[in-house]
Amino acid sequence: METQAFQRIYTRIEQLTKATCTLNASGVGYEELALVHGRLAQVVKIMGKEVTLQVFAGTEGIPTNAEVAFFGKPPTLKVSEALAGRFFNAYGLPIDGGPEVEGEEREVGGPSVNPVRREQPSELITTGIAGIDLNNTLVTGQKIPFFADPDQPFNQVMAMVALRGQADKIILGGMGLTNDDYLFFKQVFENAGALHRIISFVNTTENPPVERLLVPDMALTAAEYFAVDKQEKVLVLLTDMTLYADALSIVSNRMDQIPSKDSMPGSLYSDLARLYEKAVQFDHGGSITIIAVTTLSGGDITHAIPDNTGYITEGQLFLRRDTDIGKVIVDPFRSLSRLKQLVIGKKTRADHPQVMNAAVRLYADAANARTKLENGFDLTDYDERTLEFAREYSGRLLAIDVNIDTEEMLNVAWELFSKYFSREEVAIRKDFVDQYWVE
Repeated sequence: METQAFQRIYTRIEQLTKATCTLNASGVGYEELALVHGRLAQVVKIMGKEVTLQVFAGTEGIPTNAEVAFFGKPPTLKVSEALAGRFFNAYGLPIDGGPEVEGEEREVGGPSVNPVRREQPSELITTGIAGIDLNNTLVTGQKIPFFADPDQPFNQVMAMVALRGQADKIILGGMGLTNDDYLFFKQVFENAGALHRIISFVNTTENPPVERLLVPDMALTAAEYFAVDKQEKVLVLLTDMTLYADALSIVSNRMDQIPSKDSMPGSLYSDLARLYEKAVQFDHGGSITIIAVTTLSGGDITHAIPDNTGYITEGQLFLRRDTDIGKVIVDPFRSLSRLKQLVIGKKTRADHPQVMNAAVRLYADAANARTKLENGFDLTDYDERTLEFAREYSGRLLAIDVNIDTEEMLNVAWELFSKYFSREEVAIRKDFVDQYWVE
């Protein structure tokens, strides 16, 4: 990024910290970009004429007489159909060796959609993962996080959702990805022949952490172009929002702001809400659905990041390793999609709600049986059957590597019901039992 004619250029820095510099300047806007000693920076604070810039790569080696050139605009992204199939960095510049995208330049980080223009979500989004489609069905315009421990294969799950998700465009925002993760996503998308509908914005561990703050805005600006201008169904995948929040924390700490809970900035709720509230269903059919990963520190769901996330989003998907089958499953007890009732049984088969409830109830009975076993109590015949059912239900329906459509998921559930239980024990409406019971 070179300086251009008519840019405001200053050569006197009043104060330097590890990541910020402060100078006196006029006519500068909040979030405006600048070059400080050749390094990209962004305005994060304005008090009168005193302007503080966040230098993305850090300030080490910058002298107080360094040249500061303001761009006169906040970060922008050029949007067009040519974004599809490409990989970009946090500034929207290509990192896949391809040409720069030509298109209409749009500011990133704008406001979310006026509530008056929002429709009630009513379209189903399927992922092929039964732990989601059967028990926690997703709806277009929904915002929902995966809660996962850092050692869970959440990026693999994200890649699966990207490949199987029934959407016109999938936009991946990767924050703090290792090089291996970046190459994994690239390889998986290329091998599956799905690149034509996937757009990726990536910040790796080799890039400055503060750049992560730009990634969700880039991804959501691209999403708004396809959802609003092209009236397409867009699925935005953000991983990992904990690393995004850590970057917020870095900035606020370096600006000497007093931290709130868990050393997070006091603005964490509004910072996260600003992004998640971009999820929307439009009346013209376009939509933005947001699925984000929030990694948990030591499984702590009360930490400020998952805690605030839970207030903003419409449920959560919880990954855990099932020791019985040795696979990662979508936990039916700790997962919840608050909007599923808008589509299950309406956009899916009529027996879906009853099958879902019966399966989770029987799985809960198995959990009780396991507690009895661990405490040395004798198991009844029913307890034994629930344990067998739970093992097969986990392996054939809850495991994240299951890839079948919703109709088949329901058929598998009926097969398991009739294998382990009587019609009375399953307690599903008689007309459904008559129609789907497997003799």
